[in-house]
Amino acid sequence: MMDLDQAVTKHAEWKMKFRAAITKQETMDVATISKDNCCELGKWLHGEAKAKYGKLGSHSECVGKHATFHVEAGKVAIAINLKKYKEASAMLDVGTPYAAASSAVAVAIMHLKKKQPCKGASIRDRTIA
Repeated sequence: MMDLDQAVTKHAEWKMKFRAAITKQETMDVATISKDNCCELGKWLHGEAKAKYGKLGSHSECVGKHATFHVEAGKVAIAINLKKYKEASAMLDVGTPYAAASSAVAVAIMHLKKKQPCKGASIRDRTIA
């Protein structure tokens, strides 16, 4: 079972990882960061969740928002690797495509979470419909 609260936290932590990479002038793995099926959430969305929730609009919304997040995160990683640290830092600010994608994926994950059946709930109590 995927912990969707943890998935939100892990995706929010990317901003801190990027800021640390900027400060330390580290190189990032752009290829992996840019793909939406390499992180734990992405593997789950494209695997188990697709089988269980693939017909739900909240699943397709989450897949789309998650993919967009990774595209934007990849752009930040590229800027870092090109040693454009000031530009990369600005890309993380409020009102940027990265910030919008980060917020949107968190909202989409929570929408999907609301549609997941709770452990131990009876069929009648589940909100997947």
